[in-house]
Amino acid sequence: MSKIYLTDTSLRDGSHTVSHKFNLEDIKRISASLDAAGIDLIEVGHGDGLTGSTINYGFSDYDDFQMIEAASSVIKNAKPTVLLIPGIGTVEDLERAKQCGATAVRVATHVTEADVSAQHIKAAKEMGMFTVGFLMMAHMADVDRLVLEAQKMESYGADVVYCTDSAGAMLPSDVKEKISTMVKTLKVPVGHHSHNNLGLAIGNSLAAIEAGATYIDGSLSGLGAGAGNTPTDTLVAVLNKMKYDHNADLFKTMDASKNALLPVLEAKGVSVNTNLDAMIMGYAGCYSSFLLHAKKAGERFGVDVRDILIEAGNRKAVGGQEDWIIEIASDLAKEKTSK
Repeated sequence: MSKIYLTDTSLRDGSHTVSHKFNLEDIKRISASLDAAGIDLIEVGHGDGLTGSTINYGFSDYDDFQMIEAASSVIKNAKPTVLLIPGIGTVEDLERAKQCGATAVRVATHVTEADVSAQHIKAAKEMGMFTVGFLMMAHMADVDRLVLEAQKMESYGADVVYCTDSAGAMLPSDVKEKISTMVKTLKVPVGHHSHNNLGLAIGNSLAAIEAGATYIDGSLSGLGAGAGNTPTDTLVAVLNKMKYDHNADLFKTMDASKNALLPVLEAKGVSVNTNLDAMIMGYAGCYSSFLLHAKKAGERFGVDVRDILIEAGNRKAVGGQEDWIIEIASDLAKEKTSK
């Protein structure tokens, strides 16, 4: 199986959820957590891309270049990434973004308008940036037209081309058809960006991977425009269960949501529908009744509740065996001490 590369869009697409009001400390905190989690590309900036802070799209408190500098100052391994929509952002804006620390750009157009990306993709490549062609609203074109437009972006020099479900309108069958045809036709890798409007973001991301996509987008706790994006934390858990090779660490990705993103959202009065406890129990294969017992045991023995639940799942614990959790926590504490 091919390796999967993850782009997190919490600080770009997710900024729609907070009216583009992430401050610079928010950006540093979230970027550092994503970088520590092993995310490959961290997208930063106004929700509508470089210089999108306008009366049309909504003003942010900081310009994109300040946000890029903030993120780049704490990112050690990931690619600081920007979105550029021709007509909103310019080549000059991209040059400045690179000076501020961006090393990757996603040049985004409507699915039938790849032609307008030529100048920007070519310029990005000349600057030495990792360059992605990003075909938005992909549900609005049939597979032949999508491939034609993708080939254009490839010809301009794009390193990856995306089939982007901006409206969350696609079904897994649509994703498989379009991604598989792109994979067969293009010489460059193919990516997919899902929205969760139909509750299919994880399913569509998996359909894309099964069809050959190797670049997949998410955002912490599914933060994003509309119903949100593919939740990065849940996606990592699913990829682990399916034995896909990737660079992200599950616990650190969960911690990025819980400890970096969610406190920022709470401070801004924004709530998102996330339940990492439920997710880890599904990952571990444990009864819901185990959670409270595992939390108490974790506090008592000083071990991570997630490790307890995963080990309970590994030992095939079933309802009525909640007392086994104490033994599991004790064993894990002994292992921790012996290391």
